Amino acid sequence: MKTVIWNHRSLVLAVALAALALTGCKADRGDKGDAAKTSAAATDTGGSQKGDFGPPQGAEIKAVLTSPPNVPPATGRKAPAKVIVELDVVEKEMPISEGVTYTFWTFGGTVPGSFIRVRQGDTVVFHLRNMPDSKMPHNIDLHGVTGPGGGAASSFTAPGHVSRFTFKALNAGLFVYHCATAPVGMHVGNGMYGLILVEPPEGLPPVDREYYVMQGDFYTSGKYREKGHQPFDMEKAIEEHPTYVLFNGMEGALTGDKALTAKTGETVRLFVGNGGPNLVSSFHVIGEIFDKVWFEGGTRFQENVQTTLIPSGGAAIMDFHLEVPGSYVLVDHSIFRAFNKGALAILKADGAERKDIYSGKEVDAMYIGDRAQPNLAAVTEATTAAKAGALTVEDQIKAGQALFAGTCSTCHQPNGEGMEGVFPPLAKSDLIKADPKRIVDIVTHGLSGPVKVNGKDYNSVMPPMSQLTDDEIANIGTYVLNSWGNPGGRIDKDEVAARRKAGKPTAAAEH
Repeated sequence: MKTVIWNHRSLVLAVALAALALTGCKADRGDKGDAAKTSAAATDTGGSQKGDFGPPQGAEIKAVLTSPPNVPPATGRKAPAKVIVELDVVEKEMPISEGVTYTFWTFGGTVPGSFIRVRQGDTVVFHLRNMPDSKMPHNIDLHGVTGPGGGAASSFTAPGHVSRFTFKALNAGLFVYHCATAPVGMHVGNGMYGLILVEPPEGLPPVDREYYVMQGDFYTSGKYREKGHQPFDMEKAIEEHPTYVLFNGMEGALTGDKALTAKTGETVRLFVGNGGPNLVSSFHVIGEIFDKVWFEGGTRFQENVQTTLIPSGGAAIMDFHLEVPGSYVLVDHSIFRAFNKGALAILKADGAERKDIYSGKEVDAMYIGDRAQPNLAAVTEATTAAKAGALTVEDQIKAGQALFAGTCSTCHQPNGEGMEGVFPPLAKSDLIKADPKRIVDIVTHGLSGPVKVNGKDYNSVMPPMSQLTDDEIANIGTYVLNSWGNPGGRIDKDEVAARRKAGKPTAAAEH
């Protein structure tokens, strides 16, 4: 009997202890759950439902708008304001590449359009003017606007007219704006996009330099770098086969003497957008790692990022600190777009060497060719002279030299000496001397397998340089013929066109 009573008491005690333990566990879970909720609340910006949304304070402000790659200064305000934005639609012919023009439709006269900077909570009064000489009506859809069409429904503007609408900037972030008039893709594809930054109330962390870069894909009826005026090609756009993929609306817009600049020891911030209309960007800076990336233009950042995706109609903010001097190449890492369609820009950093971080040598000429140097003005001059019927051999040699630096010098070397056993020399070449016009066949159709030049054997693959136009090949060939002890002479674009059409097999034994 005593044993039974003892077992019963033991059972009661065990149940009581278990209950206490369970209560403790629940309490622990409750504390942790409450802490997690508190932590989440502390980091949650609240989106459009939380912020400094009081009435505008002080006198109204006229927004400072800047052309790319410049960025307006930080607002520096502690309270929301009434901000006036005045943006003009301008249709204008501008260069899209050296010697190539295109009729862009723009916001503010540039591609991308003017950079707009406001503060969360601001009341923005937006004026959109369409210039009287425009041929099309236009409007604007700002992804940072809460309202039908992002403002598009309120801003349809005929040539010679002005529209106005007002919105409150509810969400902080970096947002794309673009035209949304039908056919929307054509308006966007002609360059009608830009960025608007809505700063958080506390502002962004300070940096030394800020730049504005925006990618876009363009569809011309002519091939890449085909000279003259090129119209928009709707079929290419629908099929998503761009002729050009560019930063800031022109090949070379941010290279050579137009490159971005900074100094070692500085932190650089890039506001990068992708206007599309079709392609997603794999944005990368060769030789740098982003310390922070505010992905998708929002309020969260990732750290230590190599390449970031930017969707069409999206944006990102990225910060990086410069330790080593040199030329840093901005690319879309869908890499043929960079080196064969134009999606390439340069940031040049000046400062003292840091051998403890990087010991290497400068390799601009080997890697990015002409885009590290002043822009290809000689190419434009040759194109202009050809149009006027006044193209000289000297014009061709100057243009060909610039093109050779960016297309051929990596393999054949800037001095034409080639690379032993691999790339044959162009200097004092007996192959060229025997048949000077063979240059055209090799450039247009390629050359693969073993070849003997100046008594030495070489074996490599040169693919057809199909991205080069007839006049570019003519200019490069003329430059080579008149350099490094070669026999001289001239190649014209009609000869190139004829030989290209005729076709010629490459040498045997590809490897």
